[in-house]
Amino acid sequence: MLTAVLVGCGRMSQAWLEAIRKLEGLRLVGLVDIDVAQAEKRAQEYGMTNAAVGADLAAILAATKPDIVFDVAVPQARRQVVETAFAHGCHVLTEKPMAIDRDDAQAILLAASRSGRVHAVVQNRRYLAAVRRIRRFLDSGALGRPTSIHCDFFLAPHFGGFREAIDHVLLIDMAIHTFDVARFVIDGTPKTVFCTEWEPVNSWYKSGSSAIAIFEMEGGTIFNYRGSWCAAGLKTSWESSWRIVCERGALTWDGFDGLMAEQTTGERDGLFDLTEMVEVPALDPNDRIGGHLGIIEDFVDAIRTGREPETRGSDNIKSLAMVFGAIESAGTGRRVAIEI
Repeated sequence: MLTAVLVGCGRMSQAWLEAIRKLEGLRLVGLVDIDVAQAEKRAQEYGMTNAAVGADLAAILAATKPDIVFDVAVPQARRQVVETAFAHGCHVLTEKPMAIDRDDAQAILLAASRSGRVHAVVQNRRYLAAVRRIRRFLDSGALGRPTSIHCDFFLAPHFGGFREAIDHVLLIDMAIHTFDVARFVIDGTPKTVFCTEWEPVNSWYKSGSSAIAIFEMEGGTIFNYRGSWCAAGLKTSWESSWRIVCERGALTWDGFDGLMAEQTTGERDGLFDLTEMVEVPALDPNDRIGGHLGIIEDFVDAIRTGREPETRGSDNIKSLAMVFGAIESAGTGRRVAIEI
């Protein structure tokens, strides 16, 4: 039986607790939040009558000696939470972003390496069925190499709380999901980025609720992201809407269940190459899915088997570097090289 402590008992903790309660062989022994009443509320809601509850993470870890820390704290607390967890010999699965700046990211990776514990980041969009199918289909070569990826994200959520008060909110808190999936589906490494951020006149965020970023990936693929968290009406999915253009066709995904592809036939009708619909294959039995639950299952399996988890911090730094590069570009007004 593995035991765990969850840090951060705000709104996002409910998704974690709902997933954790479905896993066999894993028991939560503690809840931590700077607002102890909030932690006590979660303990009551989820029947955790024997769990240790408090605001002092180090004290709870010393008392419960868990195997795992699930970090759902606000991004500003990420480094302190993770370093404390490693100091107590815990494996760590942390919310995104892995860190709020490059210095914290490097410090966290160093602490993870020194601890010898498993460290992974919640990039749960990789564990969506459509994302797995897209990656497998592109790997098959049916459409040739991807030449460009185009993603649109337009929603207008009123979160309240920390999101409305932090800088670069869209890039740090949401766009990183799309960046990570784009990198995953083409197995790509980012090279450069040009980005601009702005605040619409109707914005209720402090900074960076809207952004456009253009990435160049190794091999020449271009990834174009357009997003806003102040865009009411005609909503996209939380997963963005996608168009992937390839040498011999294209694939679209609406972010929901609509996944379509066309490939060229080798014939031409006037100006245009003829195309035909092609089926995107179903999931493979080996594909790990399940969204939030899927990533926690994968993390726990990595601890038990000794293998590296897919979203390990040492790999996720490449997705985080896309965020930091975009922020730097937006601040300087220049195209910048991405530092990994």
